Amino acid sequence: MGRPTYYEFFAGGGMARAGLGSSWKCLFANDFDRKKGETYRANWGSEALLVGDVRTLETKQLPGHADLIWASFPCQDLSLAGAGAGLAGARSGTFWPFFDLVKKLRAEERGPKLLVLENVCGALTSHGGKDFSAICDALANEGYNFGALVIDASLFLPQSRPRLFIVAVREDVAIPSELIGQEAPSPFYTPGLVSAHAHLRAQTRKKWRWWRIAAPPKRNLSLAEIIEDEPTGVGWHSCEETAGLIAKMSEINLARIAEAKKAGREIVGTAYRRTRYTSIGEKIQRAEARFDNIAGCLRTPAGGSSRQFVLIVEKNRVRSRLISARETARLMGLSDDYILPGNYNEAYHLTGDGVVVPAVRHIAAHLLEPLLRGARLRAAA
Repeated sequence: MGRPTYYEFFAGGGMARAGLGSSWKCLFANDFDRKKGETYRANWGSEALLVGDVRTLETKQLPGHADLIWASFPCQDLSLAGAGAGLAGARSGTFWPFFDLVKKLRAEERGPKLLVLENVCGALTSHGGKDFSAICDALANEGYNFGALVIDASLFLPQSRPRLFIVAVREDVAIPSELIGQEAPSPFYTPGLVSAHAHLRAQTRKKWRWWRIAAPPKRNLSLAEIIEDEPTGVGWHSCEETAGLIAKMSEINLARIAEAKKAGREIVGTAYRRTRYTSIGEKIQRAEARFDNIAGCLRTPAGGSSRQFVLIVEKNRVRSRLISARETARLMGLSDDYILPGNYNEAYHLTGDGVVVPAVRHIAAHLLEPLLRGARLRAAA
C-alpha cells in the first residue's frame, strides 16, 4: 500500500518530519521563515518545501491526497509569556487561514484522515479557554472526531517542555476501540486539559475522544550526557562573568548552588535570566538555577534573557556559559548529523521554536500509525 503521506505546515526545520521518520512520505511542507527554509532544505532537500505565507496558499499547490496534516502553528500569541492576543493575533491567528485550506481540501474530497495541531499549553487557557474551544469547534464542524494530549519532553529528554497535541480523525474513519477510553489518570491528561474539555460546548464534546496511548519507558538520558566540556560556538565565562550571574540569584537559588557544591562530584545544571518585579513594582533581573537533571524549556532568543546558561558545579568551583546550538538540538531530540544554521541566534531560534522529535515519534507509533493501519485494513476488507 505504500508509505502513509503527509503535509507539514509551519514546518520550521522539519522536526515533525524527523519524528515521523522514513516510514512516512512528505508530499508538501510550508513555512514563512526564509532562514528556517534554508535549514529545512539543507536537511531534507527542496522537493517538498514551499517557503511563503500560509495566507497565500491555494489547494492546487498541495499535491496528491495526504493521510495526515501536521501543523505546529505559531505559539507567540497563545503563550503565557506573550501579549495575550490569542487566535486574533497576527502570528497564532495564522491557524485560521491554515484551517481554511483544510476545509477546502475537504470540499475537494481530499481531506486528510488525520490532523495533528501542536502548540503551547497556554492554548488551553488563552482568552479564558475561548481559543481552545474555537479550535475544537472548528474541528467538530468540519467533520472530525478529536482529542488532546499534553506531552512533556522530559518523558524522553532532559528538558522541561510540556506541549499540547490535538489529534483529530475524520469522522468516516473508524477508530480501533483500544485507542480510546474513558477519562482516566494519565501522564498525558493534565488538570488544565481536563478543565478545558469540560468547558467545551456540549455538541463539540460529543466529538471528543480520550486517546489511550502507552506512556514511554523511563527516560535514561541525563542532562550531563548532552552537555559538552568543550562546546563549539560558545566559550566558558570568566570567573567575573560567572560571579555576576550568581549575584543575580535569590536566596533560594543560591541555596541550590550551595547544595550542589556539597555533592562532592560534578553537578550539571542550567540557568535563565528573568525579569522580576520588586514589591514596589521596579524591574530587576534575576538568575534562576536548576539542578534537577532537566534543562529549562528552550525558547526563542528574542533579547538576551531567553538564552539558557549551562552551570557546572564541582566542589567549590562554578563554571557558566551559554548553552551551545548543538546542545539545544540534542535537547529537542535531533541527531548530531542534523545540519544547524551557522549563526548562533538562528540555530537557537530554530530549535527553541520546534517540536520535540521523540514526542512526534511516540504519537506516530502509538496513535497515528495504528489509526491508519485500521483504516487501511477496513478499506481492503
